[in-house]
Amino acid sequence: MGLQAHEDIRRRGGAAADAVATFVQRLRADRTNRALRLSFLRAAGDNGDLYLAHVDARCMTLLLSTDGGDEIAVLAVRTGALAHDELARLTVEINTVSGAVEVVDQSEASANVVALPDRSDTAPAEAPTTGSPDPTSAEAVVSAPASGLRTPLFARYDDKLLVDLGVVPSLLPALCKVTTDEQFERLLTHNLPELTRDVLLALRDRVEPQDVQRHITAKWRPKEDVNPRDWARAAQRAVSQAATDDDAVLGALGKSFDAWRLFLHPEQQRLAAGDFKGSAKVTGGPGTGKTVVALHRVRHLVTRLPPGHSRPVLLTTYNTNLALDLKERLRHLGGDDLLRRVDVKSVDVLAREIVQESRVDLGRPLDDDVAMNLWHTVRTETGLFEYDADFLDSEFKHVILAGGCRSWDTYRRIGRAGRPRISTAQRHDVWQLVQKYQAHLDSPPRQTTYALIADRAAALEQHRMTRVEGQARYKEEQGGCDLVHREAGSGMWLKPRYQHVVVDEAQDLSAAHWRMLRAMVRRGPNDIFLAGDAHQRIYGNRVVLGHQGVEIRGRASRRLTLNYRTTRQILGSANRLIDGAPFDDLDTGIDTLDGYRSVLTGLAPQFWRAPDRLTEMQAVAALIKERHDTHGTPYSAMAVSVPDGGSAQEFANVLAKEPFSLPVVELGRDGVRSDRDAVRIGTMHRFKGLEFQRVFLTSVGEGQVPHQRIERYRLANPDRYRQEEQRARSLVFVAATRARDELIVTWSGKASRFLPQDADDTAYRATDLLRQDGPPSGSSGAAVA
Repeated sequence: MGLQAHEDIRRRGGAAADAVATFVQRLRADRTNRALRLSFLRAAGDNGDLYLAHVDARCMTLLLSTDGGDEIAVLAVRTGALAHDELARLTVEINTVSGAVEVVDQSEASANVVALPDRSDTAPAEAPTTGSPDPTSAEAVVSAPASGLRTPLFARYDDKLLVDLGVVPSLLPALCKVTTDEQFERLLTHNLPELTRDVLLALRDRVEPQDVQRHITAKWRPKEDVNPRDWARAAQRAVSQAATDDDAVLGALGKSFDAWRLFLHPEQQRLAAGDFKGSAKVTGGPGTGKTVVALHRVRHLVTRLPPGHSRPVLLTTYNTNLALDLKERLRHLGGDDLLRRVDVKSVDVLAREIVQESRVDLGRPLDDDVAMNLWHTVRTETGLFEYDADFLDSEFKHVILAGGCRSWDTYRRIGRAGRPRISTAQRHDVWQLVQKYQAHLDSPPRQTTYALIADRAAALEQHRMTRVEGQARYKEEQGGCDLVHREAGSGMWLKPRYQHVVVDEAQDLSAAHWRMLRAMVRRGPNDIFLAGDAHQRIYGNRVVLGHQGVEIRGRASRRLTLNYRTTRQILGSANRLIDGAPFDDLDTGIDTLDGYRSVLTGLAPQFWRAPDRLTEMQAVAALIKERHDTHGTPYSAMAVSVPDGGSAQEFANVLAKEPFSLPVVELGRDGVRSDRDAVRIGTMHRFKGLEFQRVFLTSVGEGQVPHQRIERYRLANPDRYRQEEQRARSLVFVAATRARDELIVTWSGKASRFLPQDADDTAYRATDLLRQDGPPSGSSGAAVA
């Protein structure tokens, strides 16, 4: 199923999706079936032919046949009385850069641009156009510019440069006539080839050609030279197709809001199915499909396993809610047969199982809030109030446990990369607090924390792997003989716990988690595959993976830059939230969002300012109600993000009361357990890993985001201040990029420093919204970020 065909089906809705899915199944079963009504259209090249076929009475499809008819790919779909003519006029060619089979409708592209006006046109330069047709119509025509001769948007780039970057040559005549953003946006609404679309968007955003070449074109270029006449080879390239017999593609035919979550974009194909000498890392901003790559990576690894009933592949992430989501998505991708060969667990569940298996009693684990309260207790008992609980908890996890500090002397000397600087005397105070903290945990009834469980699990697994490797060396010394007697004496036949480990949301795992995972799989080809993004780190787990034995530098480290969930408008606003702040690459390097982009266009984010807290909450309720009643957005497709749990309860109360009476449900640690059509309300932390059609990012006022409590560190501890501010930026960035179609940002009082400098002056006024004669709140009038 070609990507253009997938987009055709999405645009035509569920009926077309069902019809094409049935057709594909019949085609796979018997390609000689005359009932399919295949008719030869024309030769595509030396070893490829184009055919037309009737999907049903109203729908037709364009097919590419290669290898003498043994391989057939669906290229395009049309419906209606003109379907035959529309398919027959399509231009089908092989892109000389990517080797991809690409489809362009010349007449449709031309209908969305106009010839340059005559120089004699003397109409006023700013005369507005009226009566614009539906931009989704194939016959949409943009009115000629009201001014005189305008310079084409892409005039600074010659045809050769455009083609070398990947623009399909057949589009060049229409492209040279595009002179306005309106024309360009309408051109993008139609089914342009993916590489062409991506390149043009980057150039329109003034990305330099050399950067387009590096971040976009190079990722589509196959390893071998492209023969533009070899259709059989082009149809086999992963970059040019998503295979028809891929269940993920058949499930992504536009049937549901979540369909894209299992669809593998060509940019990701080589990563999911690649062969690495050791560990490998995939990074990328929100919406680039890191999780999708991880899921397909798991399936790829399982397909290479010999038959069996064990689970030699581990898929893990940082919390139980995300692990449950991964398991469900993996089931959709490969069914129960795939799940039977994969362990899907959060790292904390995994660590606890390891400790329980060893029969070591660490006590009952405390939840995060109780563990934090214990720090408050020891501060009170020691009188060392200058060290707050957040700092102490983080220092304990990310320095003392991460560095294996079992004594004061070790802690006194250990390095503190990525942590606030403190003096030796301050370290001594912290060490006393830690000793007091652990004494409380050890006193009856014995208790523990998830951080301590992970630390013990790591030690147990390291000891186990030492025994595994010792037995392997002994066996090699004995000439490969079976170790029946030696193993019987040890009580078990030891082997590595897993053959492969795949990690999602890698940036939020602690050093102890990584030590545990490293010890669960023997070093070797394709041992650990991880996906993450430091820009989305919402905890303080700054870990250098190379220090934990996970080597992912050089060719083993890849970046995804194409966002296909969030619109350009939302992405641009979200990127500015973290602009200028340095982020690591999960190792010793620096990561940036250079080249990070979206090919989706949509609504500009809206900004709403309220004079007080209650007015802000009432305005959010009014906006939600309007989008449901007027635009038909389900309540469950909308979410309200807040900075803390107390704010979540406040918003829930206002939204649920009259005059709004909106159904609401709070996001808990395990997400939402109900399928009820209700607005989701949760903290920014809870938004991690979730997506919604419309997101209301609330309480983004100065003193709230970031919280005013970090100001005490501005002069007293500048390192701590920078870290807390960066963490706050990451949280807002994560929440903002959960939006697929629309982002609404609200605050009371003064706008946060993270928002544009003129936000207070340009934002809509919430008080106007709550008046009967106020301005329309519809998205068409949204303020531009």
